Amino acid sequence: MRHPAGPRLDPYSLRLFVTTAREGSIARAAQKEHIAPSALSRRMADLEHAFGTALLVRSPRGVELTDAGQLVFSRGLQIDRDLQTLAREVHAMGGQASGTVRLFANMSAVIGFLPERIKAFSAAYPLVDISLSEQDTRDVLRACLDDRADVGVGVKTDIPAGLESWHFADDPLLVVLPHGHALSKKRAIKFADVLACPLVRIRAGGALDVFLQERATAARTPIQTAVSVSSFDASCRMVEAGLGVAVIPQSAAAAYAGSRRFVRLPLDEAWAPRALHVYALRKYPRLRSVQALIEALVS
Repeated sequence: MRHPAGPRLDPYSLRLFVTTAREGSIARAAQKEHIAPSALSRRMADLEHAFGTALLVRSPRGVELTDAGQLVFSRGLQIDRDLQTLAREVHAMGGQASGTVRLFANMSAVIGFLPERIKAFSAAYPLVDISLSEQDTRDVLRACLDDRADVGVGVKTDIPAGLESWHFADDPLLVVLPHGHALSKKRAIKFADVLACPLVRIRAGGALDVFLQERATAARTPIQTAVSVSSFDASCRMVEAGLGVAVIPQSAAAAYAGSRRFVRLPLDEAWAPRALHVYALRKYPRLRSVQALIEALVS
C-alpha cells in the first residue's frame, strides 16, 4: 500500500510563519522580513495547503493562530533556532576541513613516505582524521573505484575510467644482499644475476611478487625461492641471515636494510625505476578534507 507523501515544506516559509504569528499581522511581518505583503500571504496559503489545514484566522484586525497553527508555531520556533545555530556553526568553521578521510595505500608507501606526510597534514588540519588501510596496489585501485577509499596511494599503473591520478614519489626497486655476498662488489645488478640466487619473496601472490614472476617468465628463468615472508622487514631479516637476496623498493630498503650488515645495489633494468601515484575517484566537487589530503600528498 502506498502512503501519501508528507507536506513539502521549506525553512523560509516556516520562518515567515513564525514571524507572522509573533507580529499578529501579515503587514507587520512582511515589513520585518522585507517581503511584499502579497508574497507573504501567498507563502502562508501555500503552507496551509501543504499541511492540509488552516493555520491562521484572518481578520481586519490581524491574524490569530488555529490549534494547528499553535503546533506549527511551536515546532517552527525550534526548527528556526536549529537552522540559525547550524548556520552559525558552519560559519564558525570558516571553511576548515573536517571529518574522516579513508586512505588506502600499498606497503612501500606506508613504510617509506606516509608517516611523515600524515603527521604534517594532521598538524595543518587538526579536525581531519585519517583512517589508513594497507593494501596491494590493485586493491587500492578497486577500493577507490568502489568508493570505499577516498584517496589511494600505490604503484603507477594504467588506471580504469573514473579514476584520477597524480605523481606521489619515486621508489625504484633495489637488490638487497647480505654483507660479503659474491655480488656485493658490483655497482648495479642485472635481474639475471638475481635469478641465479635464492630469492626471498615478499607476499607470494602480491603485486610485487607477481611482477617479479612476470619478469622471470619473460627471462625464461624460474625463480629460486629461498623463503616467502609477509613483510619487507621480515625479508631483510632473512637476507641478513644469509638465506638469499631480495628485490624491494628503495623506501623499504632504507627503512630495514640501512646497516652495514646489508648491501643495497640498484637493479639494472629498464623496469626497475618505479613511481608511486595518488589515486582518487573522479568527483566534483570533492569533500574539502579529501581535496586537502590530495593536495598535501601531491605537493
